[in-house]
Amino acid sequence: MKILVTGTAGFIGYHLAEILLSDGHELVGIDALNTYYDVMLKHARLRTHGIDSAGMIDRQILSSSSHPGYRFLKADLADHDFIVSFMQEERFDYVVNLAAQAGVRHSLEKPRDYTHSNIDGFLSILEGCRHSEVKHLVYASTSSVYGLNKNMPFDERRPVDHPMALYAATKRANELMAHSYSHLFGIPTSGLRFFTVYGPWGRPDMALFLFTKAMLQGQPIKVYNHGRMLRDFTYVGDIVESIRRLVVKPVGPDPDWNPSHPTSSSSSAPYRIFNIGNAAPVPLMEYIQALEDALGVKADMQFMDMQAGDVPETHADTRALEEYVGFRPATPIQEGVRRFVEWYRAYHI
Repeated sequence: MKILVTGTAGFIGYHLAEILLSDGHELVGIDALNTYYDVMLKHARLRTHGIDSAGMIDRQILSSSSHPGYRFLKADLADHDFIVSFMQEERFDYVVNLAAQAGVRHSLEKPRDYTHSNIDGFLSILEGCRHSEVKHLVYASTSSVYGLNKNMPFDERRPVDHPMALYAATKRANELMAHSYSHLFGIPTSGLRFFTVYGPWGRPDMALFLFTKAMLQGQPIKVYNHGRMLRDFTYVGDIVESIRRLVVKPVGPDPDWNPSHPTSSSSSAPYRIFNIGNAAPVPLMEYIQALEDALGVKADMQFMDMQAGDVPETHADTRALEEYVGFRPATPIQEGVRRFVEWYRAYHI
């Protein structure tokens, strides 16, 4: 199949490209290579796939030196006319949109980064799918859309009307935009609400990376809400296996959907929302313990109050996706953290 994956210089996009290339698909990756975090890490991810992205200019496309079926395009998804025209010319079978401005706290400082990337950029993808008859669009949403909701486990069928940060609001907007295109143009769309993804090649702004770096440097780690946090930590390998199965299985209209009593996760249009997580919340302190064991270093913990826009607990109900793709995440936290530490040590040697 010919597949477009956006955000292939990013954490999840890198791993998804790896598995799709191993399956023998023809793949085009797009990434803007923005400076939200260390661009050198993004270049390093691409180099493992045979793409020398250093010095690339916008709209430049390179072929992989190690994967004949892989091309990489440096482009901003909000470059609307260019992206739509490119998608029309390429005629992709499937599209996975993982490119976005990430980070909850950054949205408090730079809100326009989120409307630019997550709203304008996503509109380009939708229009590109519309005009090129894509068979299935899979796109990243986030567990942050649950916001003030405390009804655990989080069930994608319930309303999500109270986001706590603009990042979450833009991702909820993506879900609504996707539904309108599914309804009007019959494009099958599947939105994935990610729950705390971790693993090798992870983002430097996320807790596991920050904790590991600080502990190896003998620095204290900041533990928010005084450690009283539960997270549905999900290993990246489990995430991409679920996406791999979902991409080639387009969703259809829900025959049981009732417009008099509508649920949020499906529709009379070919539209679905899925939670994608581990469905087994882990206390933050247990996560830190797993990291201490993997590093052989005791953490010096600096306990802090809750951060603005954060929530004390996440717990995903993932039965809908597991039933649809026939796969359930199963990587234990100790194993996943150990694999991250092995990568981190190798990357920083």
